[in-house]
Amino acid sequence: MIFLTALSLFWIMISASRGGQWGAWMPSSISAFEGTCVSIPCRFSFPDELRPAVVHGVWYFNSPYPKNYPPVVFKSRTQVVHESFQGRSRLLGDLGLRNCTLLLSNLSPELGGKYYFRGDLGGYNQYTFSEHSVLDIINTPNIVVPPEVMAGTEVEVSCMVPDNCPELHPELSWLGHEGLGEPTVLGRLREEEGTWVQVSLLHFVPTRETNGHRLGCQASFPNTTLQFEGYASLDIKYPPVIVEINSTVEAIEGSHVSLFCGADSNPPPLLTWMRDGTVLREAVAESLSLEVDEVTPAEDGVYLCLAENTYGQDNRTVELSVMYAPWKPTVNGTVVAVEGETVSILCSTQSNPDPILTIFKEKQILATVIYESELQLELPAVTPEDDGEYWCVAENQYGQRATAFNLSVEFAPVILLESHCAAARDTVQCLCVVKANPEPSVAFELPLRNVTVNETEREFVYSERSGLLLTSILTLRGQAQAPPRVICTSHNLYGTKSLELPFQGAHRLMWAKIGPVGAVVAFAILIAIVCYITQTRRKKNVTESPSFSGGDNPPVVFSSDFRISGAPEKYESREVSTLE
Repeated sequence: MIFLTALSLFWIMISASRGGQWGAWMPSSISAFEGTCVSIPCRFSFPDELRPAVVHGVWYFNSPYPKNYPPVVFKSRTQVVHESFQGRSRLLGDLGLRNCTLLLSNLSPELGGKYYFRGDLGGYNQYTFSEHSVLDIINTPNIVVPPEVMAGTEVEVSCMVPDNCPELHPELSWLGHEGLGEPTVLGRLREEEGTWVQVSLLHFVPTRETNGHRLGCQASFPNTTLQFEGYASLDIKYPPVIVEINSTVEAIEGSHVSLFCGADSNPPPLLTWMRDGTVLREAVAESLSLEVDEVTPAEDGVYLCLAENTYGQDNRTVELSVMYAPWKPTVNGTVVAVEGETVSILCSTQSNPDPILTIFKEKQILATVIYESELQLELPAVTPEDDGEYWCVAENQYGQRATAFNLSVEFAPVILLESHCAAARDTVQCLCVVKANPEPSVAFELPLRNVTVNETEREFVYSERSGLLLTSILTLRGQAQAPPRVICTSHNLYGTKSLELPFQGAHRLMWAKIGPVGAVVAFAILIAIVCYITQTRRKKNVTESPSFSGGDNPPVVFSSDFRISGAPEKYESREVSTLE
Protein backbone atom coordinates (compact mmCIF):
# COMPACT_ATOMS: atom_id res chain seq x y z
CA MET A 1 0.00 0.00 0.00
CA ILE A 2 2.78 2.41 0.90
CA PHE A 3 4.53 1.50 -2.35
CA LEU A 4 1.42 2.25 -4.47
CA THR A 5 0.61 5.47 -2.62
CA ALA A 6 4.12 6.80 -3.17
CA LEU A 7 3.98 5.77 -6.80
CA SER A 8 0.61 7.50 -7.31
CA LEU A 9 1.91 10.75 -5.89
CA PHE A 10 4.91 10.45 -8.17
CA TRP A 11 2.67 10.06 -11.22
CA ILE A 12 0.56 13.04 -10.26
CA MET A 13 3.67 15.20 -10.24
CA ILE A 14 4.78 13.76 -13.58
CA SER A 15 1.38 14.33 -15.19
CA ALA A 16 1.32 17.93 -14.03
CA SER A 17 4.52 18.51 -15.92
CA ARG A 18 3.36 16.65 -19.02
CA GLY A 19 0.09 17.45 -20.76
CA GLY A 20 -1.30 18.26 -24.17
CA GLN A 21 1.23 16.14 -26.12
CA TRP A 22 1.77 12.47 -26.92
CA GLY A 23 4.46 11.28 -24.57
CA ALA A 24 5.43 8.56 -22.14
CA TRP A 25 7.78 8.17 -19.24
CA MET A 26 9.31 4.99 -17.82
CA PRO A 27 12.80 4.11 -16.44
CA SER A 28 15.29 3.45 -19.20
CA SER A 29 16.45 0.38 -17.34
CA ILE A 30 15.24 -1.67 -14.44
CA SER A 31 16.41 -4.89 -12.83
CA ALA A 32 14.94 -7.68 -10.74
CA PHE A 33 16.01 -11.05 -9.36
CA GLU A 34 15.11 -14.21 -11.22
CA GLY A 35 11.99 -15.84 -9.74
CA THR A 36 10.68 -12.58 -8.26
CA CYS A 37 8.53 -9.88 -9.83
CA VAL A 38 9.12 -6.38 -11.17
CA SER A 39 6.95 -3.32 -11.43
CA ILE A 40 7.89 -1.14 -14.42
CA PRO A 41 6.65 2.39 -13.64
CA CYS A 42 4.95 3.99 -16.64
CA ARG A 43 3.12 7.26 -17.32
CA PHE A 44 1.80 8.59 -20.60
CA SER A 45 0.03 11.66 -21.97
CA PHE A 46 -2.00 12.63 -25.06
CA PRO A 47 -3.43 15.87 -26.51
CA ASP A 48 -6.06 17.52 -24.34
CA GLU A 49 -8.51 17.93 -27.22
CA LEU A 50 -8.85 14.17 -27.38
CA ARG A 51 -11.48 13.13 -24.95
CA PRO A 52 -11.82 9.34 -25.28
CA ALA A 53 -14.58 7.55 -23.43
CA VAL A 54 -12.26 4.63 -22.69
CA VAL A 55 -8.49 4.49 -22.78
CA HIS A 56 -6.82 1.23 -23.76
CA GLY A 57 -3.17 0.26 -23.97
CA VAL A 58 -0.82 -2.46 -25.16
CA TRP A 59 2.66 -3.53 -23.92
CA TYR A 60 5.01 -5.02 -26.53
CA PHE A 61 8.22 -6.96 -26.08
CA ASN A 62 11.40 -5.98 -27.97
CA SER A 63 9.62 -4.00 -30.74
CA PRO A 64 7.32 -0.95 -30.78
CA TYR A 65 5.67 -1.60 -34.16
CA PRO A 66 2.56 -3.77 -34.40
CA LYS A 67 3.22 -4.57 -38.03
CA ASN A 68 6.31 -6.50 -36.88
CA TYR A 69 4.02 -8.67 -34.77
CA PRO A 70 6.05 -8.35 -31.59
CA PRO A 71 5.07 -10.51 -28.60
CA VAL A 72 2.20 -8.93 -26.70
CA VAL A 73 2.95 -8.63 -23.02
CA PHE A 74 -0.36 -7.08 -21.99
CA LYS A 75 -3.45 -5.90 -23.90
CA SER A 76 -6.32 -4.23 -22.12
CA ARG A 77 -8.93 -4.80 -24.87
CA THR A 78 -8.67 -8.57 -25.29
CA GLN A 79 -6.40 -9.80 -22.52
CA VAL A 80 -4.70 -11.93 -25.20
CA VAL A 81 -0.95 -12.15 -24.62
CA HIS A 82 2.02 -14.09 -25.91
CA GLU A 83 2.45 -17.51 -24.36
CA SER A 84 5.64 -16.40 -22.60
CA PHE A 85 3.67 -13.89 -20.58
CA GLN A 86 0.56 -15.87 -19.84
CA GLY A 87 -0.17 -15.64 -16.14
CA ARG A 88 2.87 -13.43 -15.66
CA SER A 89 1.72 -9.94 -16.64
CA ARG A 90 -0.90 -7.54 -15.39
CA LEU A 91 -1.47 -3.84 -15.33
CA LEU A 92 -1.00 -2.09 -12.01
CA GLY A 93 -1.82 1.37 -13.27
CA ASP A 94 -5.16 2.93 -14.26
CA LEU A 95 -5.08 3.81 -17.93
CA GLY A 96 -7.84 6.33 -17.41
CA LEU A 97 -5.45 8.14 -15.11
CA ARG A 98 -2.76 7.84 -17.73
CA ASN A 99 -0.85 5.32 -15.55
CA CYS A 100 0.50 2.40 -17.56
CA THR A 101 2.57 0.70 -14.83
CA LEU A 102 3.19 -2.99 -15.68
CA LEU A 103 3.78 -5.86 -13.26
CA LEU A 104 5.67 -8.98 -14.39
CA SER A 105 5.81 -12.03 -12.10
CA ASN A 106 7.78 -15.25 -11.91
CA LEU A 107 10.64 -13.71 -13.82
CA SER A 108 12.94 -15.87 -15.89
CA PRO A 109 15.98 -14.94 -18.02
CA GLU A 110 14.06 -15.02 -21.32
CA LEU A 111 11.90 -12.12 -20.11
CA GLY A 112 14.87 -9.81 -20.08
CA GLY A 113 14.68 -7.22 -22.86
CA LYS A 114 12.96 -4.06 -24.08
CA TYR A 115 9.38 -3.19 -23.20
CA TYR A 116 7.32 -0.66 -25.21
CA PHE A 117 3.86 0.86 -24.42
CA ARG A 118 1.21 1.78 -27.03
CA GLY A 119 -1.73 4.04 -26.19
CA ASP A 120 -5.10 3.18 -27.75
CA LEU A 121 -7.76 5.93 -27.54
CA GLY A 122 -9.98 4.37 -30.22
CA GLY A 123 -10.10 4.81 -33.96
CA TYR A 124 -6.97 6.33 -35.39
CA ASN A 125 -5.92 7.77 -32.08
CA GLN A 126 -3.31 5.15 -31.35
CA TYR A 127 0.29 5.93 -30.58
CA THR A 128 3.35 3.74 -29.90
CA PHE A 129 5.82 5.61 -27.72
CA SER A 130 9.48 5.39 -28.56
CA GLU A 131 10.37 5.54 -24.91
CA HIS A 132 11.01 2.06 -23.54
CA SER A 133 12.40 0.28 -20.52
CA VAL A 134 15.11 -2.41 -20.56
CA LEU A 135 14.53 -5.17 -18.03
CA ASP A 136 17.61 -6.97 -16.65
CA ILE A 137 17.00 -10.28 -14.91
CA ILE A 138 19.81 -10.84 -12.36
CA ASN A 139 20.81 -13.55 -9.91
CA THR A 140 23.66 -11.93 -7.93
CA PRO A 141 23.76 -8.90 -5.65
CA ASN A 142 25.95 -5.99 -6.71
CA ILE A 143 28.89 -5.31 -4.38
CA VAL A 144 30.38 -1.89 -4.92
CA VAL A 145 34.00 -1.42 -3.84
CA PRO A 146 35.77 1.96 -4.28
CA PRO A 147 38.19 1.97 -7.23
CA GLU A 148 41.16 2.38 -4.89
CA VAL A 149 41.39 0.87 -1.44
CA MET A 150 44.51 1.56 0.61
CA ALA A 151 45.66 -0.36 3.62
CA GLY A 152 45.25 1.67 6.79
CA THR A 153 42.55 3.94 5.34
CA GLU A 154 38.89 3.36 6.21
CA VAL A 155 36.82 2.14 3.30
CA GLU A 156 33.08 1.82 2.61
CA VAL A 157 31.83 -1.21 0.70
CA SER A 158 28.18 -1.34 -0.30
CA CYS A 159 25.84 -4.10 -1.33
CA MET A 160 23.00 -3.01 -3.60
CA VAL A 161 20.09 -5.10 -4.84
CA PRO A 162 16.95 -4.08 -6.76
CA ASP A 163 13.73 -3.76 -4.78
CA ASN A 164 11.17 -3.27 -7.53
CA CYS A 165 8.81 -6.09 -6.66
CA PRO A 166 5.87 -4.90 -4.53
CA GLU A 167 5.16 -8.45 -3.45
CA LEU A 168 8.67 -9.51 -2.34
CA HIS A 169 11.29 -7.37 -0.61
CA PRO A 170 14.88 -8.60 -0.15
CA GLU A 171 16.82 -8.78 3.07
CA LEU A 172 20.62 -8.30 2.94
CA SER A 173 23.42 -9.91 4.94
CA TRP A 174 27.23 -9.93 4.59
CA LEU A 175 29.34 -13.02 4.13
CA GLY A 176 33.01 -13.31 5.10
CA HIS A 177 33.09 -9.98 6.89
CA GLU A 178 34.20 -11.38 10.21
CA GLY A 179 37.03 -9.31 11.57
CA LEU A 180 36.41 -6.50 9.11
CA GLY A 181 33.61 -4.53 10.75
CA GLU A 182 29.92 -4.44 11.51
CA PRO A 183 27.57 -3.70 8.59
CA THR A 184 25.16 -0.77 8.47
CA VAL A 185 21.82 -1.30 6.71
CA LEU A 186 20.53 1.89 5.11
CA GLY A 187 17.26 0.31 3.93
CA ARG A 188 15.23 0.97 0.82
CA LEU A 189 16.32 3.85 -1.40
CA ARG A 190 14.77 5.33 -4.53
CA GLU A 191 17.01 5.89 -7.52
CA GLU A 192 16.89 8.85 -9.89
CA GLU A 193 14.62 7.16 -12.46
CA GLY A 194 12.10 6.02 -9.89
CA THR A 195 13.40 2.52 -9.36
CA TRP A 196 14.17 1.19 -5.90
CA VAL A 197 17.19 -0.52 -4.30
CA GLN A 198 18.06 -2.04 -0.97
CA VAL A 199 21.48 -0.93 0.32
CA SER A 200 23.75 -2.25 3.07
CA LEU A 201 27.08 -0.62 3.94
CA LEU A 202 30.18 -2.14 5.49
CA HIS A 203 32.88 0.11 6.97
CA PHE A 204 36.32 -1.21 7.92
CA VAL A 205 40.02 -0.40 7.87
CA PRO A 206 41.72 -2.83 5.50
CA THR A 207 45.19 -4.26 6.06
CA ARG A 208 47.68 -5.93 3.75
CA GLU A 209 46.45 -9.25 5.14
CA THR A 210 42.95 -8.59 3.79
CA ASN A 211 44.20 -8.14 0.24
CA GLY A 212 42.44 -10.69 -1.96
CA HIS A 213 39.87 -11.39 0.77
CA ARG A 214 36.60 -12.69 -0.68
CA LEU A 215 33.74 -10.60 0.66
CA GLY A 216 30.13 -11.67 -0.02
CA CYS A 217 26.65 -10.28 0.14
CA GLN A 218 23.48 -12.38 0.34
CA ALA A 219 19.98 -11.32 -0.68
CA SER A 220 17.15 -13.49 0.65
CA PHE A 221 13.36 -13.17 0.38
CA PRO A 222 11.33 -14.04 3.48
CA ASN A 223 8.88 -16.92 3.26
CA THR A 224 10.54 -18.16 0.07
CA THR A 225 13.45 -20.33 -0.86
CA LEU A 226 14.88 -17.58 -3.02
CA GLN A 227 18.44 -16.72 -2.03
CA PHE A 228 21.15 -14.98 -4.04
CA GLU A 229 24.84 -14.42 -3.29
CA GLY A 230 27.48 -12.19 -4.78
CA TYR A 231 31.20 -11.93 -4.03
CA ALA A 232 33.98 -9.45 -4.58
CA SER A 233 37.71 -9.92 -3.97
CA LEU A 234 39.26 -6.98 -2.14
CA ASP A 235 42.11 -5.33 -4.01
CA ILE A 236 43.98 -3.61 -1.18
CA LYS A 237 46.83 -1.31 -2.19
CA TYR A 238 49.78 -1.15 0.18
CA PRO A 239 53.48 -0.27 0.14
CA PRO A 240 56.19 -2.93 -0.11
CA VAL A 241 57.49 -4.88 2.85
CA ILE A 242 60.58 -7.01 2.36
CA VAL A 243 59.59 -10.38 3.75
CA GLU A 244 62.57 -12.52 2.74
CA ILE A 245 66.27 -11.77 2.39
CA ASN A 246 69.54 -13.56 3.08
CA SER A 247 71.13 -13.18 6.45
CA THR A 248 74.87 -12.53 6.49
CA VAL A 249 76.45 -14.55 3.67
CA GLU A 250 79.93 -16.05 3.98
CA ALA A 251 81.59 -17.29 0.80
CA ILE A 252 85.07 -18.51 -0.08
CA GLU A 253 86.92 -16.51 -2.71
CA GLY A 254 86.18 -17.89 -6.17
CA SER A 255 82.86 -19.51 -5.25
CA HIS A 256 79.35 -18.72 -6.52
CA VAL A 257 77.10 -16.45 -4.42
CA SER A 258 73.34 -15.91 -4.73
CA LEU A 259 71.61 -13.08 -2.84
CA PHE A 260 67.79 -13.32 -2.62
CA CYS A 261 65.23 -10.64 -1.83
CA GLY A 262 61.46 -11.08 -1.72
CA ALA A 263 58.85 -8.40 -1.04
CA ASP A 264 55.09 -8.26 -0.48
CA SER A 265 53.20 -5.31 -1.96
CA ASN A 266 50.23 -4.36 -4.12
CA PRO A 267 50.86 -3.50 -6.88
CA PRO A 268 54.04 -5.58 -7.30
CA PRO A 269 57.19 -3.64 -6.38
CA LEU A 270 60.20 -2.54 -8.33
CA LEU A 271 63.01 -4.52 -6.68
CA THR A 272 66.56 -3.17 -6.92
CA TRP A 273 69.87 -4.61 -5.74
CA MET A 274 72.42 -1.89 -4.97
CA ARG A 275 75.92 -1.57 -3.55
CA ASP A 276 77.49 1.74 -2.61
CA GLY A 277 74.77 3.57 -4.52
CA THR A 278 75.35 1.60 -7.73
CA VAL A 279 72.40 -0.31 -9.20
CA LEU A 280 73.42 -3.90 -9.85
CA ARG A 281 70.07 -5.36 -10.93
CA GLU A 282 66.38 -4.36 -10.89
CA ALA A 283 63.02 -5.74 -12.01
CA VAL A 284 59.30 -5.43 -11.28
CA ALA A 285 58.74 -8.68 -9.45
CA GLU A 286 57.87 -10.20 -6.10
CA SER A 287 61.42 -11.55 -5.74
CA LEU A 288 64.81 -10.85 -7.26
CA SER A 289 68.12 -12.72 -7.03
CA LEU A 290 71.60 -11.28 -7.49
CA GLU A 291 74.09 -13.84 -8.77
CA VAL A 292 77.83 -13.34 -8.28
CA ASP A 293 80.18 -15.76 -10.06
CA GLU A 294 83.71 -16.35 -8.76
CA VAL A 295 83.36 -13.87 -5.95
CA THR A 296 86.44 -11.81 -5.05
CA PRO A 297 87.42 -9.83 -1.94
CA ALA A 298 86.56 -6.67 -3.89
CA GLU A 299 82.91 -7.76 -3.77
CA ASP A 300 82.94 -8.06 0.01
CA GLY A 301 80.60 -5.53 1.63
CA VAL A 302 77.02 -4.48 2.32
CA TYR A 303 74.34 -4.96 -0.36
CA LEU A 304 70.99 -3.14 -0.30
CA CYS A 305 67.66 -4.50 -1.53
CA LEU A 306 65.19 -1.68 -2.26
CA ALA A 307 61.48 -2.37 -2.87
CA GLU A 308 59.20 0.46 -4.00
CA ASN A 309 55.83 1.13 -5.58
CA THR A 310 53.38 4.03 -5.79
CA TYR A 311 52.42 3.68 -2.14
CA GLY A 312 55.83 3.56 -0.48
CA GLN A 313 59.10 1.69 -0.17
CA ASP A 314 61.13 -0.58 2.06
CA ASN A 315 64.77 -1.61 2.13
CA ARG A 316 66.95 -4.19 3.82
CA THR A 317 70.67 -4.88 3.75
CA VAL A 318 72.71 -8.06 3.67
CA GLU A 319 76.42 -8.35 4.34
CA LEU A 320 78.52 -10.48 2.03
CA SER A 321 81.71 -11.66 3.71
CA VAL A 322 84.26 -13.09 1.30
CA MET A 323 86.71 -15.47 2.99
CA TYR A 324 90.22 -15.45 1.52
CA ALA A 325 93.86 -16.14 2.34
CA PRO A 326 96.12 -13.32 3.53
CA TRP A 327 97.63 -10.98 1.01
CA LYS A 328 101.40 -10.65 0.90
CA PRO A 329 102.26 -8.67 4.04
CA THR A 330 103.59 -5.14 3.67
CA VAL A 331 106.22 -3.71 6.00
CA ASN A 332 106.21 -0.02 6.81
CA GLY A 333 108.70 1.22 9.33
CA THR A 334 112.35 1.79 10.07
CA VAL A 335 114.70 -0.49 8.15
CA VAL A 336 117.87 1.47 8.88
CA ALA A 337 118.72 2.51 12.44
CA VAL A 338 121.66 3.70 14.46
CA GLU A 339 122.84 1.60 17.36
CA GLY A 340 120.94 2.58 20.51
CA GLU A 341 117.88 3.91 18.72
CA THR A 342 114.38 2.48 19.15
CA VAL A 343 113.10 0.73 16.06
CA SER A 344 109.39 0.37 15.25
CA ILE A 345 108.34 -1.87 12.36
CA LEU A 346 104.72 -2.31 11.27
CA CYS A 347 103.69 -5.41 9.34
CA SER A 348 100.17 -5.41 7.87
CA THR A 349 98.03 -7.53 5.56
CA GLN A 350 94.46 -8.18 4.51
CA SER A 351 92.52 -11.40 4.86
CA ASN A 352 89.19 -12.78 5.98
CA PRO A 353 89.13 -13.93 8.65
CA ASP A 354 91.92 -11.85 10.16
CA PRO A 355 95.18 -13.81 10.24
CA ILE A 356 97.76 -14.84 12.76
CA LEU A 357 100.71 -12.49 12.20
CA THR A 358 104.21 -13.47 13.30
CA ILE A 359 107.63 -11.83 12.92
CA PHE A 360 110.64 -14.18 12.91
CA LYS A 361 114.39 -13.71 12.89
CA GLU A 362 116.54 -16.74 12.38
CA LYS A 363 113.56 -19.00 13.24
CA GLN A 364 113.03 -17.20 16.52
CA ILE A 365 109.60 -15.67 17.14
CA LEU A 366 109.96 -12.01 18.08
CA ALA A 367 106.28 -10.93 18.03
CA THR A 368 102.91 -12.41 17.19
CA VAL A 369 99.22 -11.47 17.26
CA ILE A 370 96.10 -13.55 16.70
CA TYR A 371 93.23 -12.42 14.47
CA GLU A 372 94.73 -9.01 13.79
CA SER A 373 95.62 -7.38 10.48
CA GLU A 374 98.60 -5.44 11.88
CA LEU A 375 101.61 -6.34 14.01
CA GLN A 376 103.98 -3.79 15.55
CA LEU A 377 107.53 -4.84 16.40
CA GLU A 378 109.32 -2.60 18.89
CA LEU A 379 113.08 -2.96 19.34
CA PRO A 380 114.33 -0.58 22.06
CA ALA A 381 118.03 0.39 21.88
CA VAL A 382 119.00 -1.77 18.90
CA THR A 383 122.41 -3.42 18.83
CA PRO A 384 124.45 -4.88 15.98
CA GLU A 385 123.00 -8.27 16.90
CA ASP A 386 119.58 -6.97 15.76
CA ASP A 387 120.90 -6.43 12.25
CA GLY A 388 119.78 -9.01 9.73
CA GLU A 389 116.90 -10.55 7.81
CA TYR A 390 113.40 -10.75 9.31
CA TRP A 391 110.24 -12.47 8.11
CA CYS A 392 106.63 -11.39 8.58
CA VAL A 393 104.27 -14.36 8.13
CA ALA A 394 100.47 -14.10 7.84
CA GLU A 395 98.26 -17.18 7.87
CA ASN A 396 94.66 -18.27 8.29
CA GLN A 397 92.75 -21.40 7.38
CA TYR A 398 92.75 -20.42 3.70
CA GLY A 399 96.47 -19.95 3.19
CA GLN A 400 99.79 -18.42 4.20
CA ARG A 401 101.91 -15.57 2.81
CA ALA A 402 105.25 -14.18 3.99
CA THR A 403 107.43 -11.14 3.36
CA ALA A 404 111.13 -10.79 4.16
CA PHE A 405 112.70 -7.50 5.18
CA ASN A 406 116.11 -6.40 6.41
CA LEU A 407 116.98 -4.29 9.40
CA SER A 408 120.31 -2.53 9.04
CA VAL A 409 121.83 -1.34 12.33
CA GLU A 410 124.58 1.23 11.86
CA PHE A 411 127.29 1.52 14.51
CA ALA A 412 130.90 2.57 15.08
CA PRO A 413 133.69 0.10 14.26
CA VAL A 414 134.57 -2.65 16.73
CA ILE A 415 137.95 -4.39 16.25
CA LEU A 416 137.50 -7.98 17.28
CA LEU A 417 139.96 -9.66 19.68
CA GLU A 418 140.89 -12.22 17.08
CA SER A 419 142.83 -9.48 15.29
CA HIS A 420 146.66 -10.07 15.62
CA CYS A 421 149.98 -10.42 13.84
CA ALA A 422 151.99 -13.61 13.36
CA ALA A 423 155.55 -14.11 12.18
CA ALA A 424 156.94 -17.07 10.25
CA ARG A 425 160.60 -16.99 9.23
CA ASP A 426 161.12 -13.63 7.49
CA THR A 427 157.40 -12.91 6.95
CA VAL A 428 154.94 -11.07 9.19
CA GLN A 429 151.19 -11.32 8.55
CA CYS A 430 148.74 -9.01 10.34
CA LEU A 431 145.01 -9.70 10.50
CA CYS A 432 142.53 -6.96 11.48
CA VAL A 433 138.90 -8.07 11.80
CA VAL A 434 136.43 -5.17 12.14
CA LYS A 435 132.71 -5.28 12.76
CA ALA A 436 130.94 -2.09 11.63
CA ASN A 437 128.04 -0.65 9.66
CA PRO A 438 128.32 1.12 7.31
CA GLU A 439 131.50 -0.42 5.95
CA PRO A 440 134.52 1.23 7.62
CA SER A 441 137.91 2.14 6.33
CA VAL A 442 140.89 0.21 7.69
CA ALA A 443 144.54 1.36 7.96
CA PHE A 444 147.66 -0.33 9.35
CA GLU A 445 150.15 1.93 11.12
CA LEU A 446 153.81 1.05 11.77
CA PRO A 447 154.70 3.79 14.26
CA LEU A 448 158.37 2.81 14.58
CA ARG A 449 158.79 3.31 10.88
CA ASN A 450 156.37 6.19 10.57
CA VAL A 451 154.44 4.33 7.88
CA THR A 452 150.66 3.97 7.39
CA VAL A 453 149.13 1.58 4.87
CA ASN A 454 145.39 1.76 4.14
CA GLU A 455 143.11 -0.64 2.39
CA THR A 456 143.10 1.32 -0.85
CA GLU A 457 146.73 0.34 -1.36
CA ARG A 458 145.85 -3.04 -2.67
CA GLU A 459 149.49 -3.92 -3.30
CA PHE A 460 149.94 -4.19 0.47
CA VAL A 461 146.50 -4.85 1.95
CA TYR A 462 143.73 -7.26 0.98
CA SER A 463 140.23 -6.68 2.38
CA GLU A 464 137.15 -8.93 2.26
CA ARG A 465 133.68 -8.06 3.64
CA SER A 466 131.21 -10.68 4.81
CA GLY A 467 128.05 -9.33 6.39
CA LEU A 468 129.07 -6.84 9.05
CA LEU A 469 132.66 -8.15 9.23
CA LEU A 470 135.53 -6.60 7.31
CA THR A 471 138.73 -8.65 7.30
CA SER A 472 141.93 -6.86 6.25
CA ILE A 473 145.29 -8.60 5.87
CA LEU A 474 148.67 -6.87 5.81
CA THR A 475 151.71 -8.96 4.83
CA LEU A 476 155.35 -7.94 5.60
CA ARG A 477 158.10 -10.00 3.93
CA GLY A 478 161.84 -10.10 4.58
CA GLN A 479 161.47 -9.23 8.25
CA ALA A 480 164.52 -10.73 9.97
CA GLN A 481 164.48 -8.54 13.03
CA ALA A 482 162.07 -8.49 15.89
CA PRO A 483 158.49 -7.94 14.62
CA PRO A 484 157.50 -4.29 14.32
CA ARG A 485 154.57 -2.70 16.19
CA VAL A 486 151.42 -2.67 14.07
CA ILE A 487 148.33 -0.63 14.94
CA CYS A 488 145.02 -1.29 13.15
CA THR A 489 142.71 1.74 12.89
CA SER A 490 139.11 1.54 11.60
CA HIS A 491 136.80 4.48 10.92
CA ASN A 492 133.24 5.19 9.71
CA LEU A 493 130.83 8.07 10.21
CA TYR A 494 129.99 6.88 13.73
CA GLY A 495 133.51 6.74 15.12
CA THR A 496 137.09 5.53 15.05
CA LYS A 497 138.65 2.53 16.77
CA SER A 498 142.34 1.60 17.05
CA LEU A 499 144.06 -1.49 18.38
CA GLU A 500 147.72 -2.47 18.56
CA LEU A 501 147.77 -5.93 17.15
CA PRO A 502 149.39 -8.49 19.42
CA PHE A 503 152.03 -10.83 18.00
CA GLN A 504 151.82 -14.56 18.24
CA GLY A 505 154.72 -17.02 18.14
CA ALA A 506 156.51 -17.85 14.91
CA HIS A 507 155.35 -21.45 14.92
CA ARG A 508 151.67 -20.69 15.41
CA LEU A 509 149.91 -20.98 12.14
CA MET A 510 147.89 -17.92 11.55
CA TRP A 511 145.70 -19.51 8.92
CA ALA A 512 144.50 -21.98 11.48
CA LYS A 513 142.54 -19.08 12.96
CA ILE A 514 141.33 -17.47 9.81
CA GLY A 515 140.51 -20.66 7.92
CA PRO A 516 140.55 -20.57 4.11
CA VAL A 517 141.81 -16.99 4.07
CA GLY A 518 145.03 -17.97 5.83
CA ALA A 519 145.60 -20.89 3.53
CA VAL A 520 145.26 -18.80 0.41
CA VAL A 521 147.40 -15.98 1.77
CA ALA A 522 150.15 -18.43 2.79
CA PHE A 523 150.18 -19.90 -0.68
CA ALA A 524 150.45 -16.39 -2.13
CA ILE A 525 153.34 -15.58 0.19
CA LEU A 526 155.15 -18.72 -0.88
CA ILE A 527 154.86 -17.77 -4.53
CA ALA A 528 156.02 -14.24 -3.73
CA ILE A 529 159.12 -15.53 -1.94
CA VAL A 530 160.06 -17.76 -4.87
CA CYS A 531 159.71 -14.83 -7.24
CA TYR A 532 161.77 -12.68 -4.95
CA ILE A 533 164.68 -15.19 -4.73
CA THR A 534 164.73 -15.61 -8.51
CA GLN A 535 164.83 -11.89 -9.01
CA THR A 536 167.61 -11.44 -6.43
CA ARG A 537 169.89 -13.96 -8.06
CA ARG A 538 169.73 -12.00 -11.23
CA LYS A 539 171.26 -9.03 -9.54
CA LYS A 540 174.99 -9.09 -9.95
CA ASN A 541 175.89 -6.95 -6.93
CA VAL A 542 173.70 -8.80 -4.46
CA THR A 543 174.96 -12.09 -3.07
CA GLU A 544 172.58 -12.57 -0.13
CA SER A 545 169.24 -11.48 1.20
CA PRO A 546 169.27 -7.88 2.40
CA SER A 547 169.09 -7.01 6.04
CA PHE A 548 167.18 -4.03 7.37
CA SER A 549 168.19 -1.62 10.07
CA GLY A 550 165.70 -0.31 12.53
CA GLY A 551 164.85 2.64 10.28
CA ASP A 552 164.18 0.62 7.13
CA ASN A 553 160.81 -0.41 5.84
CA PRO A 554 160.30 -4.04 4.83
CA PRO A 555 158.89 -4.97 1.45
CA VAL A 556 155.25 -5.98 1.38
CA VAL A 557 153.90 -8.78 -0.80
CA PHE A 558 150.16 -8.91 -1.68
CA SER A 559 148.21 -11.45 -3.65
CA SER A 560 145.75 -9.45 -5.74
CA ASP A 561 143.68 -12.40 -6.99
CA PHE A 562 142.24 -13.94 -3.84
CA ARG A 563 139.13 -15.94 -2.98
CA ILE A 564 137.87 -16.58 0.52
CA SER A 565 135.59 -19.40 -0.44
CA GLY A 566 138.15 -21.63 -2.15
CA ALA A 567 141.53 -21.98 -3.75
CA PRO A 568 142.47 -19.25 -6.24
CA GLU A 569 142.63 -19.93 -9.95
CA LYS A 570 145.50 -17.50 -10.52
CA TYR A 571 147.87 -15.65 -8.28
CA GLU A 572 149.97 -12.62 -9.09
CA SER A 573 152.79 -11.51 -6.75
CA ARG A 574 154.41 -8.18 -6.69
CA GLU A 575 157.49 -7.11 -4.79
CA VAL A 576 157.33 -3.63 -3.41
CA SER A 577 160.48 -1.79 -2.49
CA THR A 578 160.98 -0.01 0.79
CA LEU A 579 157.99 2.07 1.75
CA GLU A 580 158.68 5.74 1.58
